[in-house]
Amino acid sequence: MENYLEINKKSWNAKVEPHLKSDFYFVDEFLKGRTSLNSIELELLGDIKGKSILHLQCHFGQDSISLSRMGAKVTGIDLSDKAIDTARELAQKCGTDTEFICSDVYELPNVLDHKFDIVYTSYGTIGWLPDLEKWAEIINHFLKPGGQFIMAEFHPVVWMFDDDFTKVAYNYFNEKPIVETYEGTYADQSAPIVQEYVMWNHSLAEVLDNLMKKGLKLETFQEFDWSPYPCFRHVDEFEKGKWRIPQFGNKIPLVFALIAEKI
Repeated sequence: MENYLEINKKSWNAKVEPHLKSDFYFVDEFLKGRTSLNSIELELLGDIKGKSILHLQCHFGQDSISLSRMGAKVTGIDLSDKAIDTARELAQKCGTDTEFICSDVYELPNVLDHKFDIVYTSYGTIGWLPDLEKWAEIINHFLKPGGQFIMAEFHPVVWMFDDDFTKVAYNYFNEKPIVETYEGTYADQSAPIVQEYVMWNHSLAEVLDNLMKKGLKLETFQEFDWSPYPCFRHVDEFEKGKWRIPQFGNKIPLVFALIAEKI
């Protein structure tokens, strides 16, 4: 899929406007000070005041700005130029000094020359990347010695199922690119957009093995039987801010999270 970047950039550019209008991203409340960060990642991050953070695949920057509000010096990057333009506008409205750069993850060393205390990424990011060895290399490149990579992500078990969670439809392992067309968006199923996209499934072994091979030591690894987002079809909110797929209940993991330190 040599043109996957072009396809996915177009797809994510199309998402920006409906996402800004959706309840999923609560932009009005966010501008008034509400954080976009969830308990899972907040517990991993701890006190980040004064730390430098590189946020990979930041969409239109809500998490990046939330990290800035916590006292960190944050640089957010994303493939979508429309998302980055919006992120800069949001940062200005929020009064933060968050920096945003439009770049593919793999090309980032060509446009950014800085080392960070923390590299951060969360929820629905690695599936857009074909090569996790190169991804882990990028993380290592941008971390200071002793720096931390902090990640919260949807569990690969979730991506095995069809959209209605009625059958196993996809390989758990990174077998080949998944090329599909989707109506609407996870933030608004009724959004009037039709998008082609290219994704890859990545097993936990693929994630962890590549991080360790690139000089990162796993410090914390967690799995959760709930999602902080209602981004899947037919989910139930069993506690405030926690969603599950009803037919699975607490029987499968929906999210994993980790901290890895650069040796």
